[in-house]
Amino acid sequence: MGGPTWMLVLFGVGVGIGAAFSGLGGGFLMVPLLLLLGYSAQKSVGTSFLAIVVISISALVAHNKLANVDYRAGILLGIGGIVGAQIGARLVEGISTASFRKVFSLILLGLAGYLFFRR
Repeated sequence: MGGPTWMLVLFGVGVGIGAAFSGLGGGFLMVPLLLLLGYSAQKSVGTSFLAIVVISISALVAHNKLANVDYRAGILLGIGGIVGAQIGARLVEGISTASFRKVFSLILLGLAGYLFFRR
């Protein structure tokens, strides 16, 4: 499980660019990469969140300098996210890594289809 340090750092750079550019978080990139490195679904999700905290703080600083932050909306979304995160963490515990990969893939395909075909 895991990969060489340089590979994890390189993946982090890519995820940081993707997350700061798209605002999609980073989990949509980080989790599949961790799964490819042999992490379980649960460990991939948990590890991804730690990395996302670090990446998000950096992206927040950069976007704040560009005056691209609505703090009120962000805080309100975060408050709701606290509740959802507690529920989601418990839900992922009850699913196998194989099933998680399928569900995660369907979510990504659905999102991609929505973005592609949206007018």
